[in-house]
Amino acid sequence: MRVRIAHLFIFLALLLTSGCGAPAPTLAVNNTPTQQPSSLSANTLPTATAGSIESASSQAPSQVETETSSPGPFSLQFTPLPSETALPPLNLPTEVANPPVLQIWDGLPTYLSESKPDFYFRLRFDPTIWALTTDQYGFPALGDRLIPGCTITPTAGRGLALNGSVEHDVRKIGEISYQVSTVFVNGVKQFVTYTGGDGNIYTAFQVSFQDQADQCLTDAESALTGLRSVTVSQATPIATP
Repeated sequence: MRVRIAHLFIFLALLLTSGCGAPAPTLAVNNTPTQQPSSLSANTLPTATAGSIESASSQAPSQVETETSSPGPFSLQFTPLPSETALPPLNLPTEVANPPVLQIWDGLPTYLSESKPDFYFRLRFDPTIWALTTDQYGFPALGDRLIPGCTITPTAGRGLALNGSVEHDVRKIGEISYQVSTVFVNGVKQFVTYTGGDGNIYTAFQVSFQDQADQCLTDAESALTGLRSVTVSQATPIATP
C-alpha cells in the first residue's frame, strides 16, 4: 500500500513538472515575429527613401541645364535689325546745276503720341552733300552723295540683336537736344540713332553707314542741326507707299 502511494506521488510530480515547463517554448516562438517587422522598418524603408532623394537630386541639375541651353519655341528672341542686312545702294537723283543753299525734307514724326497733332518735322540739308530719295523699302530717306551707304532714315524704338550693345548719350546739336544711341554688333559700330524735338514734334532718325562712319556722322549732324517743326498746311512731304 505504501508503495502504491509513493508511485502516485511520483506520477503527480511528473505531471506538475511537465506543466510548468510548457510556456518556455511558447515565449521563444513569439519573440521571432515581433523582431522581424522592426528590422524591416529600420532597414528597408529608409534605404528606399534615401535612394529616391539621391536620384531626384542627381537628375535636377541636368534638367535645368537642358532648359537653359535649349530654349523652347516660346522663348523671347531678338532678331537682327534690317539695317544689319547688306542692302543695295540708294538711287540718288542727279544734282542740279545751281542748287539752292538748303533744301527741305518734311515728314511725319515717328513718335506721334509725344508730338502735337497737325505738325510735321522739317530738316534743312545741303543738297551738295545730301539727296532726298527713298530707301530700299520705299520710304523717304537722305543719301550722302559722297559716301556710299551713308543714309538718314526715320526710325523708332525696335529690337536689338543678341550680340548687340548700345551706348547712350545726350548732345545738343543746333537748337535740339538729341538722345544719341550708338549701336554695336560684335563690338563693331553699326549705326547711330538721334531722337529729339522742339516741343511740337518728337521724332527719331537713324544714320547708317558701311564705311567712313565718322565722316558720315559729321555730315548727318550738319543736317540734323536744322530740325524744326512745321504745321501740316506748310509741310510738303514726299509720297510714301
